[in-house]
Amino acid sequence: MAITKKNNSSAYFIKGILNGEIDVLSKAITVIESANPAHRKLAANILKGLNNIKTNSFRLGITGVPGVGKSTFIESFGKKLIEKNHKLAVLAIDPSSTKSKGSILGDKTRMEELSKSKNVFIRPSPNGKSLGGVARSTYETILLCEAAGFDFIIIETVGVGQSEIAVSRMTDFFLLLMLAGAGDELQGIKRGIMEMADSLVITKADGNNKEKAKIARGEYARAMHLLPAPESGFTARVEVCSALENQGMDKIYDLIQSYKTHVSANQYFQHKRKTQNNELLKIAAEEYLISAFNNDKSVQKKIKELSAKKFLPFVEAVKLVDRFIK
Repeated sequence: MAITKKNNSSAYFIKGILNGEIDVLSKAITVIESANPAHRKLAANILKGLNNIKTNSFRLGITGVPGVGKSTFIESFGKKLIEKNHKLAVLAIDPSSTKSKGSILGDKTRMEELSKSKNVFIRPSPNGKSLGGVARSTYETILLCEAAGFDFIIIETVGVGQSEIAVSRMTDFFLLLMLAGAGDELQGIKRGIMEMADSLVITKADGNNKEKAKIARGEYARAMHLLPAPESGFTARVEVCSALENQGMDKIYDLIQSYKTHVSANQYFQHKRKTQNNELLKIAAEEYLISAFNNDKSVQKKIKELSAKKFLPFVEAVKLVDRFIK
C-alpha cells in the first residue's frame, strides 16, 4: 500500500475507523500487516490514537483439524450472532506459502452468505512466518475492529498447530471443533490443544453422523474431565451441531453467554486480558531482540568467522549475546 497525501495521517485513519468506515478500516489493517518501516510508524500512531477508546467486545477463537468445517460453522454461527444484534468481525489466519509468501485468502467466498450482511466484516490475512508475526498483526487488527464498533470478534486459525498458541493468547474463549466418525475419536488430538480449549463442539452432526456425534460427545466429555481444572473455574462443555442444517447454534451461543457471565462475576475476564497483554509484550520483545540480533553486522561477522572452524554453539552463543547487549 502506497502512502499518499490523503492517508499519510493517523488522524485520517482514526476518524474513519471511529466512524465505522469499512474502507478506511481495511486500509488501516493493510498498514498494520505491512513490514514497511513507514507503515509500522503510521500503524503505531493509529493504535496510540485509539488506545483509550472504551469497547465492550468479546473475542472468540475457533480452531479444529482440517476438514472439520470451520468456515461453514462460522457462517452458521455468525448468522446467529447477527440475529442477536451483534456486529461481527471475522479474522481468518490463512496458510501462507513459505516460498512465495502468498496465501489463499478465500474466506469471503467460503462465507458468501454471511459476508453480505452490513453488520459483518470478514478479513482473511496471511499467517506470516513466525508465531510473533501472527500475534502482532492479528491482535492489532482486533483492536482496530473493536474501535470500529464490532462487538464480537471471531478469529479462525489455520488448524491444529502453532497458530493456536498465539490465538489463545488474544481471545476470551477458545473453541475447539472436532469431527465424529473419523476413527479413534481421541487419536491425534494434542493434550495441549484440549487444555487450551474452553469448550468443544462436534461438527457435522447430520444425516448418518448424528448417532456418531452423540457417541463422540460422550467420549470427549470424559476426556475433558480428566484435564486439570481451568483457571477460569468454568466447566468446559461439549456440544454437537450441524452448520449445514443450522442446528445447535442456540446451545453454543448460550454456552458462550454462560461463560461470559461466569468470568465477569469472578473477575477472571479482565484478569485474563491483562495476563494476555503481558504475554504479548514478552513475545513482541523477543521478536524484536531476535530481529535486531540477526541484523547486527558485528554479529553476522562473528558468525561467519566461527563457521570457518569448529566451535561450541552454546558457549559461543552466550558470548555473542553478551557482546551484542553491551
